Amino acid sequence: MASIFTKIVNGEIPAWKVAENDHFFAILDIFPVAKGHTLVIPKKEIDYLFDLDDETYAGLQLFAKKVALGIQRAIPCKKVGVMVLGLEVPHAHIHLVPMQSEADLLNFSKKLTFSKEEMAEITAAIAKECL
Repeated sequence: MASIFTKIVNGEIPAWKVAENDHFFAILDIFPVAKGHTLVIPKKEIDYLFDLDDETYAGLQLFAKKVALGIQRAIPCKKVGVMVLGLEVPHAHIHLVPMQSEADLLNFSKKLTFSKEEMAEITAAIAKECL
């Protein structure tokens, strides 16, 4: 059964797409811990990040760097934190979280809610900076 991320990649489920290329996809997290919290995923469905072949793994990291720099230009923050976690979706992914302090990255139990309009604004702002 395809993961929710594969369904997003295939266009079966809508998402707030920030960036995309032939191999990777970046979308806003729908349960963000900070404004601009973005997920970066390979289009290839592999459950565990470290099961990716070396080329895909390196490409994912370089794509995540591009997206993180876009986030940093679009969302006021001191740094963009990187975290790999989440057992609920069997599809490798990286969390990019705009941070003012380490607490922003370490407290994944707090979830923020944004309106559709706010999500669209955040998406557009980051996407513009990822070009």
